[in-house]
Amino acid sequence: MVTILDVTKPDAEKPETRRVRHPEKQKRPDTEVKRKPDWIRVKAPTSKGYQETRAIVKDNNLVTVCEEAGCPNIGECWDKKHATFMIMGEICTRACAFCNVITGMPNALDPNEPDNVARAVREMGLNHVVITSVDRDDLADGGAEHFEKVIWAIRAVSPQTTIEILTPDFLRKPGALERVVAAKPDVFNHNLETVPRLYPTIRPGARYFHSLRLLQRVKELDPTMFTKSGIMVGLGEERNEVLQLMDDLRTADVDFITIGQYLQPTRKHHEVISFVTPDEFKSYEKIAYTKGFLMVASSPLTRSSHHAGDDFARLKANREKKQLATA
Repeated sequence: MVTILDVTKPDAEKPETRRVRHPEKQKRPDTEVKRKPDWIRVKAPTSKGYQETRAIVKDNNLVTVCEEAGCPNIGECWDKKHATFMIMGEICTRACAFCNVITGMPNALDPNEPDNVARAVREMGLNHVVITSVDRDDLADGGAEHFEKVIWAIRAVSPQTTIEILTPDFLRKPGALERVVAAKPDVFNHNLETVPRLYPTIRPGARYFHSLRLLQRVKELDPTMFTKSGIMVGLGEERNEVLQLMDDLRTADVDFITIGQYLQPTRKHHEVISFVTPDEFKSYEKIAYTKGFLMVASSPLTRSSHHAGDDFARLKANREKKQLATA
Protein backbone atom coordinates (compact mmCIF):
# COMPACT_ATOMS: atom_id res chain seq x y z
CA MET A 1 0.00 0.00 0.00
CA VAL A 2 1.41 3.38 -0.99
CA THR A 3 1.01 6.55 1.04
CA ILE A 4 -1.97 8.52 -0.23
CA LEU A 5 -1.37 12.10 -1.34
CA ASP A 6 -3.27 14.72 0.63
CA VAL A 7 -5.30 15.91 -2.34
CA THR A 8 -8.48 14.75 -4.00
CA LYS A 9 -8.41 13.41 -7.54
CA PRO A 10 -9.26 16.15 -10.04
CA ASP A 11 -11.71 15.67 -12.88
CA ALA A 12 -9.61 14.98 -15.99
CA GLU A 13 -11.41 17.78 -17.84
CA LYS A 14 -11.45 20.16 -14.86
CA PRO A 15 -8.00 20.48 -13.26
CA GLU A 16 -9.38 23.19 -10.98
CA THR A 17 -11.33 20.51 -9.12
CA ARG A 18 -8.10 19.39 -7.45
CA ARG A 19 -8.39 20.31 -3.77
CA VAL A 20 -6.69 19.62 -0.50
CA ARG A 21 -8.36 16.74 1.35
CA HIS A 22 -7.46 18.03 4.79
CA PRO A 23 -7.19 21.84 4.90
CA GLU A 24 -7.25 21.78 8.70
CA LYS A 25 -4.00 19.80 8.77
CA GLN A 26 -1.95 21.91 6.36
CA LYS A 27 -0.26 23.97 9.08
CA ARG A 28 0.80 20.88 10.98
CA PRO A 29 4.45 19.90 10.66
CA ASP A 30 5.18 16.84 8.56
CA THR A 31 5.67 13.62 10.49
CA GLU A 32 7.82 10.71 9.43
CA VAL A 33 6.06 7.93 7.53
CA LYS A 34 7.79 4.87 8.90
CA ARG A 35 8.73 1.94 6.70
CA LYS A 36 6.22 -0.88 7.10
CA PRO A 37 7.45 -4.24 8.38
CA ASP A 38 7.22 -7.26 6.09
CA TRP A 39 4.12 -8.64 7.84
CA ILE A 40 1.98 -5.68 6.83
CA ARG A 41 2.85 -5.31 3.16
CA VAL A 42 0.18 -5.96 0.52
CA LYS A 43 0.22 -6.07 -3.27
CA ALA A 44 -1.40 -3.43 -5.45
CA PRO A 45 -4.88 -4.53 -6.62
CA THR A 46 -4.99 -5.71 -10.25
CA SER A 47 -7.37 -8.70 -10.43
CA LYS A 48 -10.39 -9.06 -12.70
CA GLY A 49 -12.71 -9.25 -9.68
CA TYR A 50 -11.30 -5.99 -8.36
CA GLN A 51 -11.93 -4.25 -11.68
CA GLU A 52 -15.50 -5.60 -11.85
CA THR A 53 -16.30 -4.37 -8.34
CA ARG A 54 -14.77 -1.00 -9.13
CA ALA A 55 -17.01 -0.72 -12.21
CA ILE A 56 -20.17 -1.53 -10.23
CA VAL A 57 -19.29 1.09 -7.61
CA LYS A 58 -18.61 3.71 -10.29
CA ASP A 59 -21.68 2.90 -12.39
CA ASN A 60 -23.95 3.34 -9.36
CA ASN A 61 -22.27 6.62 -8.35
CA LEU A 62 -21.31 5.21 -4.94
CA VAL A 63 -18.59 6.00 -2.42
CA THR A 64 -16.71 3.27 -0.55
CA VAL A 65 -14.68 3.61 2.60
CA CYS A 66 -12.33 1.10 0.99
CA GLU A 67 -11.15 3.84 -1.37
CA GLU A 68 -11.65 6.94 0.75
CA ALA A 69 -9.80 5.60 3.78
CA GLY A 70 -7.11 3.87 1.73
CA CYS A 71 -7.82 0.40 3.15
CA PRO A 72 -4.90 -2.00 2.61
CA ASN A 73 -7.32 -4.90 2.05
CA ILE A 74 -9.11 -3.37 -0.95
CA GLY A 75 -7.50 -5.73 -3.46
CA GLU A 76 -8.48 -8.85 -1.54
CA CYS A 77 -12.01 -7.71 -0.68
CA TRP A 78 -12.95 -6.27 -4.07
CA ASP A 79 -11.64 -9.37 -5.82
CA LYS A 80 -14.23 -11.32 -3.80
CA LYS A 81 -16.95 -8.75 -4.59
CA HIS A 82 -16.88 -7.42 -1.02
CA ALA A 83 -17.13 -3.69 -0.43
CA THR A 84 -18.10 -1.31 2.36
CA PHE A 85 -20.39 1.41 1.08
CA MET A 86 -19.96 4.87 2.60
CA ILE A 87 -23.22 6.77 2.43
CA MET A 88 -24.04 10.48 2.72
CA GLY A 89 -21.13 11.60 0.56
CA GLU A 90 -17.37 11.56 0.85
CA ILE A 91 -16.92 14.75 2.93
CA CYS A 92 -16.86 14.45 6.72
CA THR A 93 -17.59 17.19 9.27
CA ARG A 94 -14.98 15.80 11.67
CA ALA A 95 -11.19 16.05 11.44
CA CYS A 96 -9.80 12.96 13.18
CA ALA A 97 -6.03 12.76 13.25
CA PHE A 98 -5.94 9.23 11.82
CA CYS A 99 -8.50 9.40 9.02
CA ASN A 100 -7.98 10.10 5.31
CA VAL A 101 -11.63 10.85 4.49
CA ILE A 102 -12.04 14.42 3.19
CA THR A 103 -12.84 17.08 5.80
CA GLY A 104 -15.16 20.00 5.05
CA MET A 105 -18.77 21.05 4.58
CA PRO A 106 -20.69 18.12 3.03
CA ASN A 107 -23.02 18.34 0.08
CA ALA A 108 -26.77 17.75 0.28
CA LEU A 109 -27.89 14.16 0.67
CA ASP A 110 -28.50 12.25 -2.55
CA PRO A 111 -32.13 11.04 -2.49
CA ASN A 112 -31.24 8.30 -5.00
CA GLU A 113 -28.45 6.87 -2.88
CA PRO A 114 -30.52 4.27 -0.97
CA ASP A 115 -31.77 2.76 -4.25
CA ASN A 116 -28.28 2.94 -5.79
CA VAL A 117 -26.76 1.09 -2.84
CA ALA A 118 -29.49 -1.52 -2.95
CA ARG A 119 -28.97 -2.02 -6.69
CA ALA A 120 -25.23 -2.51 -6.20
CA VAL A 121 -25.86 -5.04 -3.41
CA ARG A 122 -28.11 -7.02 -5.76
CA GLU A 123 -25.69 -6.79 -8.72
CA MET A 124 -22.80 -7.97 -6.56
CA GLY A 125 -24.89 -10.79 -5.12
CA LEU A 126 -23.86 -9.92 -1.56
CA ASN A 127 -24.88 -12.24 1.26
CA HIS A 128 -23.64 -9.68 3.79
CA VAL A 129 -23.12 -5.96 3.30
CA VAL A 130 -21.47 -3.29 5.44
CA ILE A 131 -22.84 0.26 5.34
CA THR A 132 -20.90 3.08 6.95
CA SER A 133 -20.94 6.86 6.63
CA VAL A 134 -19.07 10.05 7.15
CA ASP A 135 -19.96 12.11 10.22
CA ARG A 136 -22.79 14.48 9.35
CA ASP A 137 -22.88 16.91 12.27
CA ASP A 138 -24.58 19.37 9.90
CA LEU A 139 -27.77 17.28 9.82
CA ALA A 140 -30.36 17.53 12.59
CA ASP A 141 -30.49 13.74 12.97
CA GLY A 142 -26.86 13.06 12.06
CA GLY A 143 -28.06 11.06 9.06
CA ALA A 144 -30.19 8.55 10.98
CA GLU A 145 -33.11 8.77 8.54
CA HIS A 146 -30.75 8.15 5.62
CA PHE A 147 -29.41 5.03 7.32
CA GLU A 148 -33.03 3.88 7.70
CA LYS A 149 -33.76 4.41 4.02
CA VAL A 150 -30.66 2.51 2.93
CA ILE A 151 -31.52 -0.45 5.16
CA TRP A 152 -35.11 -0.51 3.91
CA ALA A 153 -34.01 -0.27 0.26
CA ILE A 154 -31.63 -3.22 0.62
CA ARG A 155 -34.29 -5.29 2.38
CA ALA A 156 -36.74 -4.57 -0.47
CA VAL A 157 -34.51 -5.86 -3.31
CA SER A 158 -32.29 -8.36 -1.50
CA PRO A 159 -34.12 -9.67 1.59
CA GLN A 160 -31.63 -12.52 2.09
CA THR A 161 -28.70 -10.11 2.54
CA THR A 162 -27.67 -9.51 6.13
CA ILE A 163 -26.85 -5.89 6.92
CA GLU A 164 -24.08 -4.56 9.12
CA ILE A 165 -23.92 -0.85 9.82
CA LEU A 166 -20.91 1.13 11.05
CA THR A 167 -22.30 4.40 12.34
CA PRO A 168 -20.96 7.72 13.56
CA ASP A 169 -21.55 8.58 17.21
CA PHE A 170 -24.72 10.70 16.72
CA LEU A 171 -23.30 13.10 19.31
CA ARG A 172 -25.95 15.61 20.41
CA LYS A 173 -28.53 14.07 18.04
CA PRO A 174 -31.37 12.97 20.36
CA GLY A 175 -33.50 10.17 18.97
CA ALA A 176 -31.10 9.34 16.13
CA LEU A 177 -29.80 6.09 17.56
CA GLU A 178 -33.30 4.85 18.31
CA ARG A 179 -34.34 5.36 14.67
CA VAL A 180 -31.40 3.36 13.32
CA VAL A 181 -31.86 0.49 15.77
CA ALA A 182 -35.57 0.36 14.92
CA ALA A 183 -34.62 -0.26 11.25
CA LYS A 184 -33.28 -3.65 12.42
CA PRO A 185 -29.77 -4.01 11.01
CA ASP A 186 -28.26 -7.41 11.81
CA VAL A 187 -25.06 -5.93 13.28
CA PHE A 188 -24.62 -2.50 14.86
CA ASN A 189 -20.99 -1.39 14.78
CA HIS A 190 -19.54 1.78 16.21
CA ASN A 191 -15.79 2.07 16.61
CA LEU A 192 -14.13 3.44 19.74
CA GLU A 193 -10.97 3.76 17.59
CA THR A 194 -8.53 4.25 20.48
CA VAL A 195 -8.14 4.43 24.25
CA PRO A 196 -9.70 7.37 26.14
CA ARG A 197 -6.36 9.04 26.96
CA LEU A 198 -5.68 9.61 23.26
CA TYR A 199 -9.09 11.03 22.31
CA PRO A 200 -8.07 14.72 22.57
CA THR A 201 -5.37 14.25 19.91
CA ILE A 202 -6.70 11.32 17.84
CA ARG A 203 -10.47 11.81 17.90
CA PRO A 204 -11.00 15.36 19.21
CA GLY A 205 -14.59 15.74 17.97
CA ALA A 206 -15.78 12.63 19.81
CA ARG A 207 -16.24 11.55 23.43
CA TYR A 208 -15.09 8.11 24.58
CA PHE A 209 -17.81 7.52 27.14
CA HIS A 210 -20.53 8.79 24.82
CA SER A 211 -19.44 6.20 22.23
CA LEU A 212 -19.37 3.51 24.90
CA ARG A 213 -22.85 4.49 26.08
CA LEU A 214 -24.10 4.42 22.47
CA LEU A 215 -23.11 0.76 22.18
CA GLN A 216 -24.65 -0.07 25.54
CA ARG A 217 -27.88 1.67 24.54
CA VAL A 218 -28.20 -0.48 21.41
CA LYS A 219 -28.40 -3.59 23.61
CA GLU A 220 -30.97 -1.92 25.86
CA LEU A 221 -33.14 -1.13 22.84
CA ASP A 222 -32.71 -4.56 21.22
CA PRO A 223 -30.96 -7.25 23.28
CA THR A 224 -30.93 -9.60 20.26
CA MET A 225 -28.95 -7.24 18.03
CA PHE A 226 -25.25 -8.01 17.61
CA THR A 227 -22.96 -5.15 18.61
CA LYS A 228 -19.42 -4.60 17.46
CA SER A 229 -16.60 -2.10 17.98
CA GLY A 230 -13.05 -1.69 16.75
CA ILE A 231 -9.80 -0.01 17.70
CA MET A 232 -6.45 0.75 16.10
CA VAL A 233 -3.17 0.09 17.87
CA GLY A 234 0.21 1.66 17.26
CA LEU A 235 -1.01 5.17 18.12
CA GLY A 236 0.84 5.36 21.44
CA GLU A 237 -1.58 3.40 23.63
CA GLU A 238 -0.31 1.24 26.49
CA ARG A 239 -1.19 -2.46 26.76
CA ASN A 240 -3.03 -2.00 30.05
CA GLU A 241 -5.17 0.71 28.41
CA VAL A 242 -6.22 -1.70 25.66
CA LEU A 243 -7.17 -4.30 28.27
CA GLN A 244 -9.23 -1.72 30.18
CA LEU A 245 -10.97 -0.75 26.94
CA MET A 246 -11.89 -4.41 26.46
CA ASP A 247 -13.42 -4.44 29.94
CA ASP A 248 -15.37 -1.27 29.12
CA LEU A 249 -16.80 -2.87 25.98
CA ARG A 250 -17.78 -6.02 27.85
CA THR A 251 -19.51 -3.88 30.50
CA ALA A 252 -21.54 -2.45 27.59
CA ASP A 253 -22.26 -6.06 26.49
CA VAL A 254 -20.50 -5.66 23.13
CA ASP A 255 -20.25 -8.97 21.27
CA PHE A 256 -17.43 -8.45 18.80
CA ILE A 257 -14.14 -6.51 18.94
CA THR A 258 -11.75 -5.83 16.06
CA ILE A 259 -8.14 -4.75 16.61
CA GLY A 260 -5.90 -3.62 13.75
CA GLN A 261 -2.68 -1.75 13.08
CA TYR A 262 -2.92 2.00 12.48
CA LEU A 263 -1.35 3.04 9.17
CA GLN A 264 -0.52 6.69 8.54
CA PRO A 265 -2.27 8.04 5.40
CA THR A 266 -0.07 11.15 4.87
CA ARG A 267 2.73 13.08 6.53
CA LYS A 268 0.10 15.47 7.95
CA HIS A 269 -1.66 12.72 9.88
CA HIS A 270 -0.76 11.32 13.29
CA GLU A 271 2.44 9.32 13.09
CA VAL A 272 2.69 5.60 13.71
CA ILE A 273 4.23 5.26 17.15
CA SER A 274 4.79 1.52 16.85
CA PHE A 275 4.13 -1.46 14.60
CA VAL A 276 2.51 -4.07 16.79
CA THR A 277 3.79 -7.57 16.06
CA PRO A 278 1.56 -10.48 14.98
CA ASP A 279 2.36 -12.22 18.28
CA GLU A 280 1.07 -9.22 20.22
CA PHE A 281 -2.13 -9.23 18.18
CA LYS A 282 -2.57 -12.92 18.93
CA SER A 283 -2.14 -12.18 22.62
CA TYR A 284 -4.85 -9.52 22.48
CA GLU A 285 -7.13 -12.02 20.74
CA LYS A 286 -6.68 -14.65 23.45
CA ILE A 287 -7.28 -12.15 26.25
CA ALA A 288 -10.38 -10.73 24.57
CA TYR A 289 -11.95 -14.19 24.35
CA THR A 290 -11.25 -14.80 28.04
CA LYS A 291 -13.10 -11.55 28.79
CA GLY A 292 -16.24 -12.91 27.14
CA PHE A 293 -16.39 -11.53 23.60
CA LEU A 294 -18.29 -13.83 21.25
CA MET A 295 -16.00 -12.89 18.36
CA VAL A 296 -12.53 -11.34 18.11
CA ALA A 297 -10.59 -10.29 15.00
CA SER A 298 -7.07 -9.17 15.89
CA SER A 299 -4.25 -8.89 13.36
CA PRO A 300 -2.13 -6.19 11.70
CA LEU A 301 -4.45 -5.95 8.68
CA THR A 302 -7.74 -6.34 10.56
CA ARG A 303 -10.27 -3.64 9.70
CA SER A 304 -13.87 -3.25 10.85
CA SER A 305 -15.40 -4.73 7.73
CA HIS A 306 -12.61 -7.12 6.67
CA HIS A 307 -14.10 -10.63 6.30
CA ALA A 308 -17.32 -9.21 7.75
CA GLY A 309 -19.58 -11.81 6.15
CA ASP A 310 -17.56 -14.81 7.34
CA ASP A 311 -17.16 -13.23 10.76
CA PHE A 312 -20.91 -12.66 11.02
CA ALA A 313 -21.54 -16.36 10.40
CA ARG A 314 -19.06 -17.27 13.14
CA LEU A 315 -20.58 -14.66 15.44
CA LYS A 316 -24.03 -16.26 15.11
CA ALA A 317 -22.60 -19.73 15.61
CA ASN A 318 -20.72 -18.67 18.74
CA ARG A 319 -23.86 -17.14 20.24
CA GLU A 320 -25.79 -20.34 19.60
CA LYS A 321 -23.05 -22.42 21.25
CA LYS A 322 -23.08 -20.14 24.28
CA GLN A 323 -26.86 -20.30 24.55
CA LEU A 324 -26.81 -24.09 24.37
CA ALA A 325 -24.07 -24.26 27.01
CA THR A 326 -26.04 -22.11 29.44
CA ALA A 327 -29.46 -23.66 28.73
